[in-house]
Amino acid sequence: MRALAVIPARFASTRFPGKPLALLLGKPMIQWVVERSLRIRGIEGVLVATDDEGIRQAVLDFGGQAVLTSSACPSGTDRVWEAVRGWDGDVIVNLQGDEPALEPRAVETLLDLMASDPELSMGTLAAPLDRVEDYENPDVVKVVLGERARCLYFSRSPVPHLRDAPFAGSRLYRHVGVYAYRRAFMEVFTSWPEGVLEGMERLEQLRALERGVEIRAAVVPWPGCGVDRPEDVARAEAVLRALPV
Repeated sequence: MRALAVIPARFASTRFPGKPLALLLGKPMIQWVVERSLRIRGIEGVLVATDDEGIRQAVLDFGGQAVLTSSACPSGTDRVWEAVRGWDGDVIVNLQGDEPALEPRAVETLLDLMASDPELSMGTLAAPLDRVEDYENPDVVKVVLGERARCLYFSRSPVPHLRDAPFAGSRLYRHVGVYAYRRAFMEVFTSWPEGVLEGMERLEQLRALERGVEIRAAVVPWPGCGVDRPEDVARAEAVLRALPV
């Protein structure tokens, strides 16, 4: 199975403009993501897809690969597809440019999931959610899993609702925004208009669920160091300091 990793990185983030270039321990965040991604076994390479010349140049300056894409892409997946539609491999892995502590082995688990089921069009990652603050935080996306880790729903709201069950000990998961797409499915996915639920939650994976596409998750440990706002930088730097070399 041929796989390629792509990192969409746009400049105009609503909550944190210029986020990919934010310095973490002296390095741009996008550099942390690329360097961690290059440790993933089983991929042909790592490509940054950006709408900003400054980001593209920063990636080239540290030796990475980057291409310019349109600023009109409605989602990260649409940006990834624009960057790779001329590639003829099997699986495209959509990484996140704001996860500087990306765990290579977790992504390898996702690749294993895709290799084990050639009929699976789309896979993703989930991690146990064990902090009530994260459960209630709309910046932390929750995913509800069914049998064989099939994704039933994704939401920024606290789901599933714990009517009688206590928080501790409940099977709750956070979504890790890493996706693996069959190339043929990504082409179809990006041709669909935005879904109703996707528009409400601002979660592009709901576009697939709304159309009945099965998404399965690999449940993995994840450091949970996503940077959504400027105030997240200090916490991310603490996580990065603790990473093994």
